[in-house]
Amino acid sequence: MRHNRKINHLGRKSGHRKAMLANMASSLIIHKRIETTLAKAKALRVYVEPLITKSKDDSTHSRRTVFSYLKQKEAVSELFRTVAPKVAERPGGYTRIIKLGFRQGDAAEMAFIELVDFNEATTAEQKVEKKTTTRRSRSKKTAEQPVQE
Repeated sequence: MRHNRKINHLGRKSGHRKAMLANMASSLIIHKRIETTLAKAKALRVYVEPLITKSKDDSTHSRRTVFSYLKQKEAVSELFRTVAPKVAERPGGYTRIIKLGFRQGDAAEMAFIELVDFNEATTAEQKVEKKTTTRRSRSKKTAEQPVQE
């Protein structure tokens, strides 16, 4: 039983787990989409979503707090410059996990984790709007009027 086990330890000691999650979070912020195992993706979502929420307030304190988690200057600047303005009006749910199936070697369940507002396929579908048509009947002028000769 897993009573009072709040986080998935991922089979690692705490230092290794923190370093791995920091590296994965930086990769997710820089590349906007990464492929990993489902368990790591779920752990990463819990790790990175509070950082994205923190990045909405662009202050020195929030930058230093986020840097203490990510430990990469490029990832922090990318988060505050491009990601935060795009998710400013979103109240949460910044990441999406898409299951991919099982890995060939060890049958681990694989998944994509991506930032929601940066997926080109879904944002392109939302931008293309269908032309609205009305359901009015066509006028029957040609059929009703007799041909004059």
